[in-house]
Amino acid sequence: MTDKTTKRILGPFNRVEGDLEVKVEVQNDRVTKAWVNSPLFRGFEHMLKNKDPRDALVYTPRICGICSVSQSVAAAQALAATQNIKATINGQFATNLILAAENMADHLSHFYLFFMPDFARDCYAHLPWFETVHKRFKAQIGTATKTVLPARANLLHITGILAGKWPHSLAIQPGGTTRPIEAQEKIKLLTIIRGFRLFLEETLFDDSLENINALKTSDDLQEWRKQHTDADFSLFLSISDSLKLSALGQGVDSFMSFGAYQHDDKHLFRTGTWQQKFMQLDTQMITEDVSHSWMNEGELAVHPFDGRTNPDANEEHGYSWCKAPRLNKKVMEVGAIARQMVAGQPLIQNLVKENGTNVHSRIVARMLELALVVPEMENWCQALEVKAPFCTTATLPKNAQGFGLVEAARGSLGHWLKIKNGKIENYQIIAPTTWNFSPRDVNGAAGALEQALQNTYVGEENKTSVAIQHIIRSFDPCMVCTVH
Repeated sequence: MTDKTTKRILGPFNRVEGDLEVKVEVQNDRVTKAWVNSPLFRGFEHMLKNKDPRDALVYTPRICGICSVSQSVAAAQALAATQNIKATINGQFATNLILAAENMADHLSHFYLFFMPDFARDCYAHLPWFETVHKRFKAQIGTATKTVLPARANLLHITGILAGKWPHSLAIQPGGTTRPIEAQEKIKLLTIIRGFRLFLEETLFDDSLENINALKTSDDLQEWRKQHTDADFSLFLSISDSLKLSALGQGVDSFMSFGAYQHDDKHLFRTGTWQQKFMQLDTQMITEDVSHSWMNEGELAVHPFDGRTNPDANEEHGYSWCKAPRLNKKVMEVGAIARQMVAGQPLIQNLVKENGTNVHSRIVARMLELALVVPEMENWCQALEVKAPFCTTATLPKNAQGFGLVEAARGSLGHWLKIKNGKIENYQIIAPTTWNFSPRDVNGAAGALEQALQNTYVGEENKTSVAIQHIIRSFDPCMVCTVH
């Protein structure tokens, strides 16, 4: 051990969507401070200015190729708010199915292709589970790849049926969806969903989804692990116990969710925040701070309706293109763990109560969502009425404003739209990774990832950075969405 303070720049990171750079200060072999940099400016908010408002449905999905449906839904909701219309019942169910297919595919990809391969690294070769993990999860050549990729591809056929294609579909509209289905297509949809359920129950969990959903405490989870040693999820739990992942990447323990999978005025996972208790969400308290961003704005923290995106690479105090979103001036973590904390899911609330948010609890929350959402997808599919309308229309106003809020796989996504004289006057977007990977704000409060990296043991002479990668990947960053 040494008292010497050093600084390191880590990056670029592989198996991350987009560009990411992390700077850490290390003292006594532990991270004392971290600075997260999103180094690529993209400018979608500039592209949208003075466009026809409906063009947002074309532009915003192209922010990202792996969560484009989330952007489509948020844009459609923002337009619906300006038109004061509500999607048809069929349109709501179809939108939920399309969005859920993308989100579940993201959860699956994250676990099998992004997160678990890090445990097949040679630094873990001395541990008893390494040989099994290396054979199963080694990037590109692990046996999991041969089964996971077909399961993921088959699930996304849902978007082909309901949305025409994936990604970047135009089927999702303010009044619903433009692709009605016939009875035989409804049967095909249900077959696809049940096929995906079968993959989860045979491979990921080695158990029924209902049994996974019935787990309520960490003791339940550990007992389940001992009884299902062939499950990939069980293998993760064994690794987590071995490496004490529940003590790695401690977060802010303040959570926010915009509400997931809306039907009428209700959500499958409710809207709100969790700050030691459930609290209602006031979206008027959302601001974006640019005091440590490469942005040039007159005011430091404003609501998105009044926000501006004026890039300035010479900004003296900036170290990231990412802005710093805050809720009532507080740092919030978003994602699956936030959704389940806000929703009151017993197992996730128990894990957070015992050890706070961490690498272990974030991954458990994502896997749990697979078990929670797929049965609901079956219900939404059954509820589709093939002869009823899937979409309604309304006139676009010359002057209006509206916002759309949705839960992507990685967390809370918001679009704020202002229309003036029939054109987009202002369009501001806050993506999930913008919340989680934000820089410091005017009060010096570090973002969620920056705080999670603090106190991480990195080894003598900073030789061990794999722990940092576990923390980063537990958030499943999408950097192309972060700076849009």
